[in-house]
Amino acid sequence: MAATIDFAPLSDPISDAEVDEYRTRAKASGVQFGTWSAANVVVVAMFVPFALVMLAASLGVGVTFASALWREGAILEMLVPLLFTALWVGILVYISVRMIRAVRGRWRTWARLDRFARANGLEYSPAAGDPGYPGAIFSIGHSRHVADRIRSTGADGTSRYFDFGNFRYTTGSGKNQSTRTWGFLAFRLDRRLPHMVLDSRANNSLFGTNLPAAFDKDQVLSLEGDFDRYFTLYCPREYERDALYVFTPDLMALLVDEAAPFDVEIVDDWMFVYSNKPFRTGDAATYARLFRIMDTVGAKALRQTVRYADERVGDFAANIVAPQGARLKRAVSVWAILIGIAIFAIWAWMIFGTRG
Repeated sequence: MAATIDFAPLSDPISDAEVDEYRTRAKASGVQFGTWSAANVVVVAMFVPFALVMLAASLGVGVTFASALWREGAILEMLVPLLFTALWVGILVYISVRMIRAVRGRWRTWARLDRFARANGLEYSPAAGDPGYPGAIFSIGHSRHVADRIRSTGADGTSRYFDFGNFRYTTGSGKNQSTRTWGFLAFRLDRRLPHMVLDSRANNSLFGTNLPAAFDKDQVLSLEGDFDRYFTLYCPREYERDALYVFTPDLMALLVDEAAPFDVEIVDDWMFVYSNKPFRTGDAATYARLFRIMDTVGAKALRQTVRYADERVGDFAANIVAPQGARLKRAVSVWAILIGIAIFAIWAWMIFGTRG
């Protein structure tokens, strides 16, 4: 797992020929294209011809008015339609060039990321569907998908499976619709473990956790040292000893050093690392940190749990966790309570306040 990662393909120059080669290969293989989906391309394809038509019309109208004013001797007045036409033409040209460059820029980014992945024996996808992971962020909303995904292929038969990218989902509908994006790292473990969440204090808001799921406070377990200054650990009741078995002092130190800004969730045989902001696509420093988390936190968690077995099951070979430890108990979030109070207050004012 501690393979040397070559980050040079993320910064080395990439030629137009390489970009064109990637685009041809990606389209032939049916690759999805991230946030620049077919809908985005259609918008650009429709706007550019529209801009050209408006450009021609603006020039025609401007020249017609200017010519009429010239014939009437109103030389100064003819500057107004000419200036207005020039301004309008400039805006259309600027928007068109920016849109074309944006499309070209995205293809260049995708080609560069594909080159990085192939150089390191990985797989890159500009977009992918719902990954179906059991983590807290992956069951929220609808239209769930992953953008700029990099994952191991397992082609050599020895690589530990991992997957990272930006996960997006949409909640609500119509005018109340909103989209949320998380950066995530998924790392596969060997053993199924009790459901445990490390809620980072660094990214919490005034009202507590930024996670989309809230957990009962009676499942909070305090750990030794100053670890509680960085994380709040949730584990199922009566699984406190199991949590202490996993979160040894050396693993806690690695978490503080490498993953303090992120939330961490262990569920089934997965370890997830969540960023409440999307990862910067193609940023070598960001990717280096993710690989470092896998090589430190992930590797230690893997070694620490390789012999774990839930004593309530009593069968190591079964590799399962008893139902009472498989999932944390949920709680109603503070935000949900405040929104409910606000809705009730508005309803009460509309019913009773207007009568006065």
